[in-house]
Amino acid sequence: MRAGICDMVTIARHLNLTLVVPELDKRSFWADPSDFGDIFDVDHFINSLRDELMIVKELPLKLQLRTKKRLYSMPPVSWSNETYYLKRILPLARKHKVIHFDKSDARLANNGLPVQLQMLRCHVNFEALRFTPQIEALGRKLISTLQKSGQFVVLHLRYEMDMLSFSGCTHGCSSEETKELTRMRYAYPWWKEKEIDSEVKRLQGLCPLTPEEITLVLRALGFTKDTLIYIASGEIYGGERRLAALKDAYPNLVRKEKLLSPDELRPFQNHSTQMAALDYMVSLASDVFIPSYDGNMARVVEGHRRYTGFRKTILLDRKKLVELLDLFQGGALSWDQFSAAVKEAHQNRMGQPAERKIIPGQPKEEDYFYANPQECFGSNGGLRDVS
Repeated sequence: MRAGICDMVTIARHLNLTLVVPELDKRSFWADPSDFGDIFDVDHFINSLRDELMIVKELPLKLQLRTKKRLYSMPPVSWSNETYYLKRILPLARKHKVIHFDKSDARLANNGLPVQLQMLRCHVNFEALRFTPQIEALGRKLISTLQKSGQFVVLHLRYEMDMLSFSGCTHGCSSEETKELTRMRYAYPWWKEKEIDSEVKRLQGLCPLTPEEITLVLRALGFTKDTLIYIASGEIYGGERRLAALKDAYPNLVRKEKLLSPDELRPFQNHSTQMAALDYMVSLASDVFIPSYDGNMARVVEGHRRYTGFRKTILLDRKKLVELLDLFQGGALSWDQFSAAVKEAHQNRMGQPAERKIIPGQPKEEDYFYANPQECFGSNGGLRDVS
């Protein structure tokens, strides 16, 4: 969501168009009815970008009447550069007066854009997109509570029903659970891939690690039993049963539901995006951030943590880890050998300064702009002013 908004602002600015405050998708698995203003501070968003472009909360009445008759709606081509928008999209905007993008995910290239556009993406993400005062206040309370106990780790445990169904990753699930996840995948028409071999995907490193696997990885990396771990996630598939091994290894395992009262959380219940915003704030503030899967939120948090001083983010090499886990659990590696191999594999995967990997013609395979927005970092490793 954050990345899509940043890209749409950048495109509107480049084309010198007025932007209407974005609508949020309400048709996803999470069925969250939240609007932009329920998550982000709208007035701050508009005001902080007033020197870049005009943003309005709704279309002028004349255009509202026009679009009721016919609204020109389209998805821009994924991973497009600024030339595509100037040559293809700007003429359409001039012709129709209003153009509605019905998709905003990954519609702007990672690389090859003018540096001022890359800097604007950062300005939107790190300065203009501020959560609502209610979310900010509760997020700060969560962070303060955790920091009173000393250092803490955030584990972004992406082991929720939608991820497992979409990815087809069922390692560790029962046959009934596998059937349920498969049924769900076939029920969502916009999930294109239907026939999936779970074990093949797992061996390729394309599955989120299971709670049991992540427990072994954390121990191998040297996190001791007294480590305070905050789980950032929605409802874990399989519930408490799937968290048993993790809780046994790390008794100081907490979630927002444990740290906040029911009354404090009630306004956010059934609003998964607002709950995710709280997790985003805690993830940014943590001493160590560990995502079990490199999904959109994990990658945007990674980039935000780089921007705030290259805070420690352990980027798990899932393909290597699956290989090591299978060797250890099959008895081919001792615990000491397993632990040493896990540590060695992640020496250079701690969120250190690094060049973004560019693969021409393969945007999905190269590094994501928002995971490492290097154009926005100072040359001395500090921060660059993007305001």
